[in-house]
Amino acid sequence: MGKVYLIGAGPGDPELLTVKAARLLREANVVLHDSLVSDEVLQRISPSAILVDVGKRCGTKLLTQDEINGLLVGYAAAYATVVRLKGGDPAIFGRAGEELAALRDANLDYEVIPGVTAGLAAAAAAGISLTDRRAAAQVLFTTFSRGKGAAAMDWGCLTPTTTLVLYMPGPDYGEVANRLAEAGLPLDLPCAIVSQASRAAQQVRWTSVGALSDADKLPAPAILVVGRVARQQVQDLRDAFWSREESNKTTQAWNIV
Repeated sequence: MGKVYLIGAGPGDPELLTVKAARLLREANVVLHDSLVSDEVLQRISPSAILVDVGKRCGTKLLTQDEINGLLVGYAAAYATVVRLKGGDPAIFGRAGEELAALRDANLDYEVIPGVTAGLAAAAAAGISLTDRRAAAQVLFTTFSRGKGAAAMDWGCLTPTTTLVLYMPGPDYGEVANRLAEAGLPLDLPCAIVSQASRAAQQVRWTSVGALSDADKLPAPAILVVGRVARQQVQDLRDAFWSREESNKTTQAWNIV
């Protein structure tokens, strides 16, 4: 039986691959990759490797998760080095847990190789420090859920010192803006939209919760960073934050100027 490596391909720039990830791509016998993996990263794979595209196209899955799990187990029975290549980091919105469970059930040897997740790449592209101590004390990585179950998202945990990193905001920024406002975030709270972070087509737009609806719609993959740190000139708000009584919650606390 071979070994399966769950590798983070990073946001797209092949120079952001870890040294170990780059080596394993050269050594791989089989690579199952997502559609978000850039062509530049795919070019780092050994020409002799079997490439299997298991990604999505316009929201349509080529394969179900169970089918992908079956492929991993099947290829590991026939080849020494099998790579499951995922955009960003495997453990951040990458369904790594389901694939690891399938590998454990099959008693297969595996290893997870971390990658640069899109949220960190987007912050770097925009020159944002997600935990700038002058304005932030915590970071929330989440996705924007639409349709059934959308109301279940826990926006109540947001505070004035939270930086919200929103994966897959989709094309309807107006819906996102409404949900953020309903959660008590002030309309003047800064936002940054980063499209295709680290790639040649990278774009950054600066806006606010109130103006988000009118912002240019940028191509996917995109990340939305919301919070005081998304201001191009970050103010030192520590005194204002820590002088308030602990009992102040959500909407009241967000009104700090």
